Amino acid sequence: MTIKCSVFIATSLDGYIARKNGDIDWLPNLDDGSKSEDFGYKEFFTSVDTLVMGRKTYELVMTFKDWPYSGKKVIVLSSKYPKLPATLAGDVEMMACPPAQVVDRLSKTGSQHIYVDGGNTIQGFLKAGLIQEMTVTRIPILIGDGIPLFGKLDQDMKFQHIETKMYRNGLVQSRYRVENAV
Repeated sequence: MTIKCSVFIATSLDGYIARKNGDIDWLPNLDDGSKSEDFGYKEFFTSVDTLVMGRKTYELVMTFKDWPYSGKKVIVLSSKYPKLPATLAGDVEMMACPPAQVVDRLSKTGSQHIYVDGGNTIQGFLKAGLIQEMTVTRIPILIGDGIPLFGKLDQDMKFQHIETKMYRNGLVQSRYRVENAV
């Protein structure tokens, strides 16, 4: 397979990507105007041509002041097909199919590097063996309950550690290659 699927995400120390209600208010406000440290996100984002996210992640992003994915193809996985604003009609597509079918369809349209986002979406792509690389940034906070990054598995999944970076503000970012990915 020539298409690459990657994850770039933050979690609390206890492994949650959001509160149960989807809120990410516990994430530190890292946009202090200086933009001196982006924790590798810009480089990663530049390397992807397509984003695949779940409906809940899409709905959260729609609450942001600005659409953060301009210039990228965005696929929203949902059987409910949320309403798209006219301004995003050419950039966002809804799909309701399993991860392998999404990747197959995107590879046929020229996508080469997919950014997979959202708890259930990441879990589905992992279970299907489609994620090749994961960057996980741990935020030094316990939130006690929420939406986990990882869910139940039918079998163990092994990862090869690539690197870990520690930042002055306490964030710890690790990058992994998924062993036995498709």
